Amino acid sequence: FPDGPCWLACTSVQGSLLCFSRHRLPHFEHDEQAFPSHLSGVRPLADGVKGPNLKEWLREQFCDHPIEHCEDTRLHDAAYVGDLQTIRSLLQEESFQSRINEKSVWCCGWLPCTPLRIAATAGHGNCVDFLIQKGAEIDLVDVKGQTALYVAVVNGHLECAQILLEAGADPNGSRHHRSTPVYHASRVGRADILKELIRYGADVDVSHALAPGMPPPSRRLTSLVVCPLYISAAYHNLQCFKLLLQAGANPDFNCHGPVNVQGFCRGSPVCVMDAVLRHGCEAAFVSLLVDFGANLNLVKWEALNAEARGRVKVNPEALQVFREARSAPRTLLCLCRVSVRRALGKCRLYLIPSLPLPDAIKQFLLHEQN
Repeated sequence: FPDGPCWLACTSVQGSLLCFSRHRLPHFEHDEQAFPSHLSGVRPLADGVKGPNLKEWLREQFCDHPIEHCEDTRLHDAAYVGDLQTIRSLLQEESFQSRINEKSVWCCGWLPCTPLRIAATAGHGNCVDFLIQKGAEIDLVDVKGQTALYVAVVNGHLECAQILLEAGADPNGSRHHRSTPVYHASRVGRADILKELIRYGADVDVSHALAPGMPPPSRRLTSLVVCPLYISAAYHNLQCFKLLLQAGANPDFNCHGPVNVQGFCRGSPVCVMDAVLRHGCEAAFVSLLVDFGANLNLVKWEALNAEARGRVKVNPEALQVFREARSAPRTLLCLCRVSVRRALGKCRLYLIPSLPLPDAIKQFLLHEQN
């Protein structure tokens, strides 16, 4: 970074970029112990310049209480190691009860976050449950816009995610963060976590995360990369791909709202089916999209072949399934199912099991038949 009193501290964790670019930072001591592990690659402005260290500066900027009140990090430390007995003991004191939602820079060097966020990250379900019972706010975000549910999903803690969802956590995470719990679970193939998120009403289509803070005309989908369906196909996670479609995900763009196909990068997939073929996905992905009513005319299929397109070869079996589906009209049975599901809307698909219909028909509408 260039020398001077203003410099940029950045850290990338799980695809998120945290920037302190709008703050005028002081000179920091060149002391490795003073730097959190997240910022270990950031050097101070000038060696040998004395002044407050980074941890103290973070406390000054982001802690909820004066610095002298943040020194006692026992509650945060206990949440990190999963020491429920200590958490119980501390929360019997009024001083700690009032600090249960305190975002403190604590001894392990993490950026400001609450005990609940720490326990969810570490996967201590019993601590998460107890902190919620004692009044911890569920959807508080850290300085990166991450909720406790999001970090639980990122770290693969199903139990913690279930506890948070049952307690009322927003299954969509925070609009201030560029990713969502659904997107991450779809990327890493955690179908068990994805199923729970969907059960508690997570939105399986891209919406508010596209361009937070931008005026409505700017909120247009210009890339499929941000879509859960796309990322599950790119990583060949078939089970997650099917769960998203069963939950009502748009099979063409995985988005509700305007789509600007002309704004897509040249050579990038123009729809989910195009992405499935380009990424060499197996034929089952294509069959699912056909069954769920994808618009096959969006793909310029005449140009497709089994040779390499980009870095991945098109799966010949998948391409054959696509060509056969494109060349023949869909069955009346398939069209009826698509029409019924669209008439219901994705927000009411969960009501299908309660309809006064034979079980076989309900399973058919839910795409659960063998």
